[in-house]
Amino acid sequence: MPSNHTTRRAPIAVRVAAGIGAAAVLAVTAACGGAAPEAPEPEPAPDPEALTADNVDAWLEQTLPDMLERNGIAGATVAVVGDGEVLTTRGFGHADTGEDGSEPVETDPAEHLFRAGSVSKVFTATAVLQLVEQGELDLDADVSEYLDFEIERGFDDDLTLRHLLTHTAGFEERLRNLIGFGDDTFDLREVLAEDPPEQTYRPGTTPSYSNYGNALAGYIVQRASGEPFEDYIDRHILQPLGMDSSSFRQPLPGSLADRLSNGYMDGDGPAGRFEVVGTPPAGSLSTTADDMTRFMLAQLGAADDQDPLLSDATRELMFAPALDEDTLGAFAEGDRMTLGWFEEDRNGHRVRGHGGDTTMFHSHLALYPDDGAGFFVSFNSTGPDPTATVEMRYALADDFADRFFPAEDESGTETVDQASMQENAELIEGAYVPSRGYHSTFMASVGALQAIEITALDDGRLHLPADPGTGGSTFFEQVGANVWQEVDGHRTLAVQIEDGEVVGIGHDSAFTMLPMETERQIAVPMLIGGAAVLLLAILAWPTGAIWRKLRKRPSPERRTRTARGLVRVGAACTLLALVGWAAIIVAVTGLADVPATAIRAVQALQVIGALGMVPAVFKIVGEIRAGSGWKTVTGTVLTLLALSVVLNVAIEFQLLNPDVTY
Repeated sequence: MPSNHTTRRAPIAVRVAAGIGAAAVLAVTAACGGAAPEAPEPEPAPDPEALTADNVDAWLEQTLPDMLERNGIAGATVAVVGDGEVLTTRGFGHADTGEDGSEPVETDPAEHLFRAGSVSKVFTATAVLQLVEQGELDLDADVSEYLDFEIERGFDDDLTLRHLLTHTAGFEERLRNLIGFGDDTFDLREVLAEDPPEQTYRPGTTPSYSNYGNALAGYIVQRASGEPFEDYIDRHILQPLGMDSSSFRQPLPGSLADRLSNGYMDGDGPAGRFEVVGTPPAGSLSTTADDMTRFMLAQLGAADDQDPLLSDATRELMFAPALDEDTLGAFAEGDRMTLGWFEEDRNGHRVRGHGGDTTMFHSHLALYPDDGAGFFVSFNSTGPDPTATVEMRYALADDFADRFFPAEDESGTETVDQASMQENAELIEGAYVPSRGYHSTFMASVGALQAIEITALDDGRLHLPADPGTGGSTFFEQVGANVWQEVDGHRTLAVQIEDGEVVGIGHDSAFTMLPMETERQIAVPMLIGGAAVLLLAILAWPTGAIWRKLRKRPSPERRTRTARGLVRVGAACTLLALVGWAAIIVAVTGLADVPATAIRAVQALQVIGALGMVPAVFKIVGEIRAGSGWKTVTGTVLTLLALSVVLNVAIEFQLLNPDVTY
């Protein structure tokens, strides 16, 4: 889901807005000549605590209530397991705030269902591995063996379930049919088969988080089992575990619908409508904290009261990194995807996790396979700061690790000499874009607003003012030939270098930052400049007419009058098109449905605006022949250049692409 990480990241509309804000902050900082930021000094680790129910409850009591209040979150549900048993399940805040005049309802971890978002993907991966165990599926067979429709390929390589579960299938991002509301309904096959996303990257080579890829794996479960996906999950995962308060179904069955926590964009605002995920395998799970303890114990091999979901060997296969340097190259030196899980190792302990976001619910699941422990949290609000829930989940995960699973080896990480680190930092410095993006449709224009700035500091460290993994300001120092470690943190960057140039930076297991091409870096300022010229040109025409009338000056030559009018039409249509595109992109990133006719209408304005270049050329020729002043000719030349700039940007970002899918 929009994950955020979406699944570990904020929803995409939030990330677009954050990208614009970050760009503005960077511009102001540069203009003011601000001093380079300083990386924080590592903080001493707290004394370790035993993982007991009393200690966990005390930690949650001192942490969660204040965290919810500070960030405007209505409620949270939490579950912690350890040593083969449930340590605690807790509810904090409200499942219903009573803002509509009803009585507020406190969150109950056994009663209230929360939407788990992309945590659902771990259930889907578990289903795939069950069928692999049974010999019904092969992780390394081309998926065409299991599908009843064709996926257009960008490469001749096989596309496998291994690629789908590790987010390396190479698909671009799509937002259409991602989330609906209320009574919206989606057919899984139709959503997947109708105009699928373009395969942008060679399979197995470039981590690029994909809801489509995971949903495709879920559809293969449906095809191989002969059961609708939701039925398979019910019969083979939820029912065997006794998770009778959980469901992938949309809408929820009546008995569960009445127990669903409200979702809030702001904890003080009105409750939102039920969110309908267009690709259920990727994010439609609704569950309680109590039910999630059953799933965690089963994944840890500690659920003794029922048959295991997977054999010990298959569980270990699921927890192991699923791709290596043969296809990933240097990306394999950093955090990687396993078969459905993110590597989230902390303090030398193996941790497997997955985050999840809908527009209103934000969750995280983390397991410690070697320590027999697990942690699940879900919030039912986004809050005034749309990146807050990401920071809250990271803070909880880090605090949980530091308190109960501190580092056993105090020797520290490898160090790199200052001169080499400085040289490498300067090589990496620059602007990057997320691999999880848009390429083949008009939404490619969003890429210009998602620039990720990496700065080399004087001490050789890297600074990311708006880290795509956390949304905050982070610092990294080099700890290996291609690996950079977060200062006072656990996250890594894995840098892929070819022929002395950075070709990509892997981060957070399923994401890659790619160098931003120069023409895309200058696209936004060029577009702003072109639009400003066109606006001034339009305003100049009536102003000029009034000035000539007051000064009793002659009107321009009649032979250029038609050209003048057509240029004005072109400039006006171009500006209207830009306003239209802005409105469409805001609507789409806000998950609103935009009719194709509206997009076509804006494209028509764009074309009419571009055609304004033809009369502009005639106007320039006529003005030169008539001996018009240099100011007049220069104004027309600038208008022509502005129309050309906007057209080039439109072509570069697919604004005129006949495919209006998003």
